[in-house]
Amino acid sequence: MIKLLKHADVYAPEHLGKKDVLIVGDKICRIADRIEGYEGLPEVEVFELEGRKLVPGYIDLHVHITGGGGEQGPASRVPESQLSVFVKNGITTVVGLLGTDGITRSMENLVAKAQALGDEGITVYVLSSSYVYPPVTLTGDLEKDIMMVEPIIGVKVAVSDHRSSNPTGEELIRLATAARRAGLLSNKAGLVTMHMGSGKGGLDPVFYALDHSDLPARNLLPTHMGRSRELIGQGVELVRRGGYMDVTAGCDPAEVEAMADMIEYALSQEGCGAEHVTVSSDGYGSQPRFNELGECVGLTYASPGSLHETVRCLADRGRKLEEILRLVTSTPADVLGKVGVKGCVAEGADADLLVLSGSLEIDGLFAGGRKALWNGEVLMRGRFEA
Repeated sequence: MIKLLKHADVYAPEHLGKKDVLIVGDKICRIADRIEGYEGLPEVEVFELEGRKLVPGYIDLHVHITGGGGEQGPASRVPESQLSVFVKNGITTVVGLLGTDGITRSMENLVAKAQALGDEGITVYVLSSSYVYPPVTLTGDLEKDIMMVEPIIGVKVAVSDHRSSNPTGEELIRLATAARRAGLLSNKAGLVTMHMGSGKGGLDPVFYALDHSDLPARNLLPTHMGRSRELIGQGVELVRRGGYMDVTAGCDPAEVEAMADMIEYALSQEGCGAEHVTVSSDGYGSQPRFNELGECVGLTYASPGSLHETVRCLADRGRKLEEILRLVTSTPADVLGKVGVKGCVAEGADADLLVLSGSLEIDGLFAGGRKALWNGEVLMRGRFEA
């Protein structure tokens, strides 16, 4: 099916101005000031955008697609993700992973859920293992996971957290070397996503790994970096050394504002720009509260909707839309090794496109060229969704 989007104000994420965009199948085929000769053809569907913004579909680098939680027992396990929630929040690409619970939330379940969401209409990649070291994998070997299992692009581990295995710098070197080697052999990212807790060590194991090995900094992605000014300051240093950091969007309006403060602080630092900072939702991940004794005294969970809320919050503060969009489109695509394929509006790229109103309301979404949402109505749902 051919789709022609007319009179779009295109952010690629750089601002291209008013353009027409032609989609053939699941790819963007052509972008031009005017594309004519397609109207009226039976196999062509024309969409009049009337100057609304056309931007890349969001990339969410951190989602517990099979549900997270469990810190208050089995009844506190968070439910699985639903396709329609991603769609209504403008998300077309997701990285699925496990959290604290890597036992009842298994790698088998994670990969199957990723494949299901992919069959239903969005792009899903997966990270092997969970909080633990050594990693618990699908095949019994991390490199085999990355090389032989299509959705798996890297590994997850927890660092500087009382729930982690407290991996040392040497252990992080071994883990990241295996992931990088497998990534090179399979043409995948070979990414090591590190859940960062509030522990005393902060990024010290990461800096140790960089100082005592030849690992590229880009392969080590710390997440939840907005926990403290000290931690995000360490993230700025990692960026200056060629790395990336990921900030988790807040799970309520107050936290969205607080995380926006952290993002703006990071971007204000010399040598730290939106080309090396990403924002993810931690969607369906538990948000436990612990007291000074380490006891879990409260628990909720995050929504993928926080990603778009953060975009709007930063826009309300006067930041340029091009810069904001990089945090959730082109920079995550770079982290995934998908530059020119994901996170951009460009000829030859995947037709993952988000339509925004002048006030940045989500009006439309195309996922792999398929109309997923239009005029605010969700059209793409999971098989068993009501």
